[in-house]
Order: sequence, then C-alpha cells, then structure tokens
Amino acid sequence: MFGLDKRDTTLLLIVAGLTIFAPFLLNPFPTDSGLAQFNAGYPDLMQRFVIFGIFAIGFNILFGLTGYLSFGHAAFLGVGSYSAVWMFKLLSMNVLPAIILSVIISGLFALVIGYISLRRSGIYFSILTLAFAQMSFSLAYSVLTPITNGETGLQLTLDDPRVLGVSATADGSIPVTNLFGMEMRSTYHLIVGPWDFQFNMGYYLCALIMIAAFYLSIRIFRSPFGMMLRAVKSNQQRMNYTGLNSKPYTLAAFVISGMYAGLAGGLMASMDPLAGAERMQWTASGEVVLMTILGGAGTLIGPVLGSGFIKYFENIFSKINDNVLHGWFSFLPDGLEDFVVFIIHPFIGKGWHLTLGILFMLVVIYLPGGLVEGGQRIGNWFKGRKKSDAHQSKTNPAE
Repeated sequence: MFGLDKRDTTLLLIVAGLTIFAPFLLNPFPTDSGLAQFNAGYPDLMQRFVIFGIFAIGFNILFGLTGYLSFGHAAFLGVGSYSAVWMFKLLSMNVLPAIILSVIISGLFALVIGYISLRRSGIYFSILTLAFAQMSFSLAYSVLTPITNGETGLQLTLDDPRVLGVSATADGSIPVTNLFGMEMRSTYHLIVGPWDFQFNMGYYLCALIMIAAFYLSIRIFRSPFGMMLRAVKSNQQRMNYTGLNSKPYTLAAFVISGMYAGLAGGLMASMDPLAGAERMQWTASGEVVLMTILGGAGTLIGPVLGSGFIKYFENIFSKINDNVLHGWFSFLPDGLEDFVVFIIHPFIGKGWHLTLGILFMLVVIYLPGGLVEGGQRIGNWFKGRKKSDAHQSKTNPAE
C-alpha cells in the first residue's frame, strides 16, 4: 500500500492514527480532575508536537542517514518563519502560499550553506553550521532589521499592503490566517461528560502535512538515494575510493533537511503570524538534536517520539509548581510534606531542564538507540515470555 511494504505501511498507519486521534489520546483525565495537569490535548501544544515532529523528521534525514551532525538547522526554521510572515504581509492571509514560499526560500538558503559547509566533515562541519546559524541570528537581530524588525520580531500590522486581501477587517482588527476561508484558530469543542475534546483546524492542517512528511521520509529511507546516504555514514572514504562522488548526495540530503525545517517554520508562522530571531539561536538547533537522539537517530518514528517527549516536558511538566506539589502531598504530615516538596522542587517548574538532562543521560547510556530501542526491548521481552509460556505448555505424547 502507498508503495510501501507491510511493515512501513503499518508504521505509517500507526503515526496517522495517533496524530488524527490525538485530541482523545492526549486528554485522558477529566478537566475537573487533579490529574488534568497532565492533559496535553489543547490546540497550541498539539500544533507544537507535529510541527517539531516535522522539524525532527527532516533533521533525521541528514543526521540519521549520513551521520553529518548540524548545529545550525534553526537558521532554516527562522528563515521559513520570516518568509511566511512576509507572504502574509504582502500577498494574502492564505497559509498555502506562505508555506510554499517557506520551503523554497529555506531550500535555497540550505543549498548555499550546505555547499560551503559540506567541504568539511565531522566536527568541522558541525562548527561551520553552528557558525552560519549564529551569523544568521546576528543578522536577523541587528543588521537586517528592516526585513526582520530586529529584537521585536516581524509581525502583522494594519498598514500591511496585502494584495489579495484586506489590511484590516470590518471591526478594525488584523485578519487571521486561513486556508481558503477556513481559519486556523477555529476550534470545535466536543463535551463528553467531564471531558473537553478540542478539534482545531490549524492542528489538523499541520497533522496532515506531518503525515505526508513522514511518508516522504519513509520513501527516502527505502530508496536507492537513502542507501547511498547510509553508505556515506558507514564509510564515506571507502565509498569515494570506489569512484562514487558522495558530495551531491550529502548536499541533496542537507537541502531536503533544510526544506523540512523551513516547512516547520512556515507552519509555526501560519499558526501564529510572528517571526523572531530567537528561533534561529543555537539552542533551537540543539533542541532538534536532542529530539532526534532521544527518539532514536536513524529510525523512522524516533524523531517524532523524541519531539513529542521533549515538548510535553517543556509545556506540561514545567508547569508543575510548589502549590501543585503541596496539593498532591497534602495527605502527609506537615513536616514530611514540606520535606518531600523541597526534594522534588529542583526537578520541576523552571528546573525541568534538570529532569530532562537526567533522562537524556539515562537514554544515551542504557538505550543508545533511543526510545525506539526501549520499545523494541519491551516488545522482545513480551515475545520471549510468550515463547516461554508456549514451550512450557507444550506436552510430549505418551510413549
């Protein structure tokens, strides 16, 4: 199905199912429950899950297949965001032209940076990409202020000369982003008892694009082109000795990866028409590296899992504060309650990075293949138990 084998088709359907039914899956607890703190089924967070999933999928095509570690992919994310916002300001509020322009501009930008950076490999390549990203951040922050609006960020205004749309609505407000009239912010609430399930137009647009991006990554992984990229990762020097020039393949992978990042940036701007230089900082590039390694570099679904894991921690776990902890442990004696809160306090709220860092170290040490390897180990353990039970239940015929 879809030109994929049975295993890849199953994986694609699993990702599609999890994405489509996310409003249900991410809201397991009633809204009036104390555990509603851990619900993640609201539009803004679900959009971040899939957008950063696209970002990580694209990065995995470069890092997971070729082994080239880029610390500058946030530059393409920022370029994609700026391109989309300028399209909204000059053409229309339809997100489709903005997304297309984001992909094209980011691809061209990646072509230039990749052509220069790929002259080196290993740590030198990583440093070059980091340098280009920081240069892009500095230019966006100061030198290119007429284009990027500097530290304030590029935003929509009532004076925008929009060719195919109005600069202001009838009530004097700025128009909202839409897809042929369907507003990105429109949300349908399904109330089922104490549960509130939210179905957002912007989220489902991002979700469908992520499913398409995931399908494309599967085709790349299974293609002869993907095999050549694996050969580069395995032993590029030996590959060159055979007479094969690896540069066009690595450059193509870099450009494709940059276009994925630009797509993610365009979607971010489509959901919230704002572009700032902070999206191009080295910390954003490091974040996608963490997502890919945590989920499982070189695997298909790993980057999606890693991006969801980190964004969940960032948006949910970080909101747990001392008041929430006191509510959870109120059944304990006062002195013991304060002691438990004191012990847990450094790992939650603003200190969630500490918890994430510990989890990341544990994954790198005990699960080098990331969360995907953890899932595979659990699956193998269950299979081993089933085989053991079947062997024990088997009886020999009487002699």
